[in-house]
Amino acid sequence: MRRILLFLSVLICGNVWANHQPGFSTAGFYQLANTGRTVYSMNVAWRFHKGSAENAFATNYDDSHWNVVALPHGIEYLPTEASGCVNYQGEVWYRKHFNPDLNLKGKKLFLHFEAIMGKSKVWINGHLVKEHFGGFLPVIADVSEYLNWGEDNVVAVLADNSNDPLYPPGKPQNVLDFSYFGGIYRDCWLVAHNQVYITNPNNENEVAGGGLLVAYNKVSEQKAEVVLKAHLRNELKSGFRGAISYELLDKQGQIVASKSVPVKIKSHSTRTLLQHMNVEQPQLWSPDSPYLYQLHVRIKDDNGNVVDGYRKRIGIRSIAFKGTDGFWLNGKPYPQPLIGANRHQDFAVLGNALPNSLHWRDAKKLRDVGLKVIRNAHYPQDPAFMDACDELGLFVIVNTPGWQFWNEDPVFEKRVYNDIRNMVRRDRNHASIWLWEPILNETWYPDYFAKNTRAIVEEEFPYPNSHCACDAEARGNEHFDILFGHPQTGDDAWALKHIDPDKTYFTREWGDNVDDWNSHNSPSRVNKAWGEHAMLVQANHYACPSYKYTCYDALYRTSKQHIGGSLWHSFDHQRGYHPDPFYGGIMDVFRQPKYSYELFKAQRSPVKSDLIAETGPTVFIAHQMTPFSSPDVTVYSNCDEVCLQVFKDDKEYIYKKEKSEQGMPNPIIVFEGVYDFMADKAKSRAGKQVEVFMQADGYINGEKVVSHRVEPARRPEKLVLWVDDEEIDLKADGSDCVTVVAGIADKKGNIKRLNNYFVKFEIEGEGQILGGDLEMANPRPVLWGIAPVLVQSTTRSGTIKIRASVLFEGEQMPVSGELELISQPGTYFQIFDAEEWEKKTVIQNKSQSKALSTSEKELRKQNEILRKELNNLKLKEVERQQEAFGENDNK
Repeated sequence: MRRILLFLSVLICGNVWANHQPGFSTAGFYQLANTGRTVYSMNVAWRFHKGSAENAFATNYDDSHWNVVALPHGIEYLPTEASGCVNYQGEVWYRKHFNPDLNLKGKKLFLHFEAIMGKSKVWINGHLVKEHFGGFLPVIADVSEYLNWGEDNVVAVLADNSNDPLYPPGKPQNVLDFSYFGGIYRDCWLVAHNQVYITNPNNENEVAGGGLLVAYNKVSEQKAEVVLKAHLRNELKSGFRGAISYELLDKQGQIVASKSVPVKIKSHSTRTLLQHMNVEQPQLWSPDSPYLYQLHVRIKDDNGNVVDGYRKRIGIRSIAFKGTDGFWLNGKPYPQPLIGANRHQDFAVLGNALPNSLHWRDAKKLRDVGLKVIRNAHYPQDPAFMDACDELGLFVIVNTPGWQFWNEDPVFEKRVYNDIRNMVRRDRNHASIWLWEPILNETWYPDYFAKNTRAIVEEEFPYPNSHCACDAEARGNEHFDILFGHPQTGDDAWALKHIDPDKTYFTREWGDNVDDWNSHNSPSRVNKAWGEHAMLVQANHYACPSYKYTCYDALYRTSKQHIGGSLWHSFDHQRGYHPDPFYGGIMDVFRQPKYSYELFKAQRSPVKSDLIAETGPTVFIAHQMTPFSSPDVTVYSNCDEVCLQVFKDDKEYIYKKEKSEQGMPNPIIVFEGVYDFMADKAKSRAGKQVEVFMQADGYINGEKVVSHRVEPARRPEKLVLWVDDEEIDLKADGSDCVTVVAGIADKKGNIKRLNNYFVKFEIEGEGQILGGDLEMANPRPVLWGIAPVLVQSTTRSGTIKIRASVLFEGEQMPVSGELELISQPGTYFQIFDAEEWEKKTVIQNKSQSKALSTSEKELRKQNEILRKELNNLKLKEVERQQEAFGENDNK
């Protein structure tokens, strides 16, 4: 007898992590109150010009005719089909006017750009303060001596994303498998602190130094030895005497370890201090339990006054790769293959210019399906994404920028080495770091280069738990202990030909299966709009196809020496060298799921945990019950047993999972020949549409733990809207944005997947819709029953109202839908010209809303509903007449 313990599948895992609001680092640290260190957001109100502009760095340059934008900014909004080099390449200019608070006078002030695409120059009040080559790592400038107090100041930035072989990636975009995009596409901060301070590792040329380096010499469940290496600078005219203190706090805010040591620093000099701190019975970080401590660091003067400090989040763990014994975490062999995915950072409409919240949602969606490794293809990604991986339990493979390109010019090689150093310095303290990939992806570089890249990583982090990986077929692979390759259980043509017992193996990219490398047709590459059959083919290909290939199942049939693999690719993304986007993602460019997303979710553990992500049992019916749907019904589930009911009071079909020591955890379930559209028709004609549905119930140990129900979508009646926010707030900082989805639905709310309308969006209040008709962002075509749009906040918190309607309205067309959002106050202090920004906001709101009064809007909505009700009455007579003159039971 089965016992009943039922949860709706959409709700089962939500309450554990609901209301969690992530925090993001700023310029490499988290702020700590009362330390004399403050961070200001510089994201809002930049003047922007696309193209060259002579002398635009000059303070008195007239930029009044330029557009006003907020960072992150990617030069332009783009269509969802933005491959084939449709994006702009060339020079762009940014100029920001601001009047700094007089309280900052006498402070050290640094502009910290998290990244500027391409080669860039930064001026402050006409003074060139920084020149940078490369688009994926911080650009930092000391601006302390260049500000004018009590008057307007101007930061000018020239960014150029044109092809340039002298810095990585180096390859022209028209032969590149991703797109450069451009602009100041990550956050910009102004960091203010006193004259004695902890330095920034990306602004100091210190090998294995600069800032704060955290490492772990010895780690066990009984004790961990934490290495603390701090680099301090004194810019006072006199020497400094004081102390540096460390406090390690657990999740309850209790101090579990502390250390304080005296400090002496001569005037205008630096000092490096190396200390060790023991933690008793540490909580160890792992993907299934990503425990993060808070490390508070303070510099105090002789009188005990705090003069600088900040907070770091750290996760204590040990990682080891042991050849035939596989991967070990925290002193124990890891119990199963690590399955992950690659990630490019671009998003629909925005290109690479994502706010922090979208990076966090990306990581959350991937953790929801049980993935545990993300390969940052093919460059260091946003610090917000790394922060998310730390707290969500995702290992990360960090890559040097590069793809299939080598330049013999020594300038290029030198800049690659510089990138390696700076990516290690930026990311070295993240608990999520699993592997460094310092070589250039899929590139025939010289043998010595590979050896040099590993040596640089080891110079920059000469402590345990730091490991490098390289392709097994690449030159110089003999210098690496972890090699990338395909398992012998996968494709014979790609499989590793030689296995070294001292090496550990991982598949950096699996899943793609093109006919040739020009056409790029593949069963893995599926646009969601192509429908059920195409998505089922993709999911089957990723799971366990009929042909021998590197798939989920194959990665579970390897020896311990082959420790897993990362899917190519997590999300659909844009490319330079092909007219089609890469459609192989388990989610589309708006991060809306395909069937393969549910397949991957079904491979996660059915055990519910307190992870900040969905966990526990799942069941999903991959079938829409349309006239074109297959008679076979596919179900994805991680339960021991699945019971499928097709129509009310009809037969139930039972699946019981066979126990297997090898293969993917939960194979695809197919109930053959159980759906018949003609049976739906018969019940519909008999007035029994309520009996037409499918329900899958998942059982574990005889208990029903999860259910999923689908019904065929009937006549399109209305638009329904929902927000895809992963339950995190929309921040009113002028940059944050969230995906709002409009679905074409029948009367009961079932999404009409087979629909080709266009949807137009209107907005009012404290938000704006990103993109317009030129990018086909608004109005937006309906694909697979939905039309997503991006909504961005203003700098004022408050209500945002969104209305969606069909583009071509008519008496019988679906009724419009509405949604209200409330943005919350921003997290950080902001520096911007409010008057300039306000003008920009007013202009945008006028262009995006018809500005109807509240009473007019309510009247319009009521008229729509009344019209629809009246038309439904009229249609009843049409239906009766069609029944009389059409098919009936007497014929």
